[in-house]
Amino acid sequence: MSLDSLDFKGRVAIVTGAGGGLGRQHALALAARGAKVVVNDLGGARDGASGTGSVTAAQAVVQEILAAGGEAIANGASVTDFAAVQAMVAEAKAKWGRIDILVNNAGILRDKSFAKMEIADFALVVDVHLMGAVNCTKAVWAIMNEQKYGRIVMTTSSSGLYGNFGQSNYGAAKMALVGLMQTLSIEGAKNDIRVNCLAPTAATRMTEGLMSEEVLAALKPEAVVPAMLVMVAENAPTRTILCAGAGTFEAAHITLTQGVHIGLGKLAPENLALSLADVTARTNDQVPMSGSSQGQNEIQKMMAASAISN
Repeated sequence: MSLDSLDFKGRVAIVTGAGGGLGRQHALALAARGAKVVVNDLGGARDGASGTGSVTAAQAVVQEILAAGGEAIANGASVTDFAAVQAMVAEAKAKWGRIDILVNNAGILRDKSFAKMEIADFALVVDVHLMGAVNCTKAVWAIMNEQKYGRIVMTTSSSGLYGNFGQSNYGAAKMALVGLMQTLSIEGAKNDIRVNCLAPTAATRMTEGLMSEEVLAALKPEAVVPAMLVMVAENAPTRTILCAGAGTFEAAHITLTQGVHIGLGKLAPENLALSLADVTARTNDQVPMSGSSQGQNEIQKMMAASAISN
């Protein structure tokens, strides 16, 4: 990647949930490198309560950007309100003429074990994280297609990629964002819309009380920001899941094993049970380019087995 691509002069970015924590750091970093930034924040608590559409938190971040010589505007739209999101996008487009970058960062927590969780708390978390990102992405998608340029980041989580006790709602929403990214990166490719996922480990309001003071001090939100900047740069990758925390960066992959052709027939379940270790073996696993790769692998294995038997 060229270092020149990490200069965002002339670019317009929208960062949701940017009134504090990681979103604030994203907004400040983009502005410091020349981007014009829409600082979106509903002004609610980490569980989504008390969100009144107040732009106080967002405006404070805007003031920081302006004081440093940057350009920014505040917006208090809820990402769950598609009409409000559309109005936010229209305002940015009218003011600055384009929208190049969308960082879907807004989120809430309603942690409880699945047994104790109310269905409303499950639905709300999915609505904010998944549908919030869908709403914002849909609102900018046509603009990015028309200008033949776009960079979108979905904020996923290790809780979605790998699971975490008490976060079935959060994990489900965060893994859903990976699926959204996978398809949008394919659909956006022809118009240079690159879509990626960021899985951060950072000390924010959403992690207070969950970690020791020593660990929280090491997990500064700004340590995650480099991954975001790389994923929205001109020479950004696409369809990539970057993990970041405490200055360490990893990549997560959803892979497909080579598999084993079992065949059909009455004993297929028993044969599969006996071969399960071979089916799940990670040797020579692949990162499929699209969902069709699974079917292609299955058909190839079937045809190979058929050729042997004949």
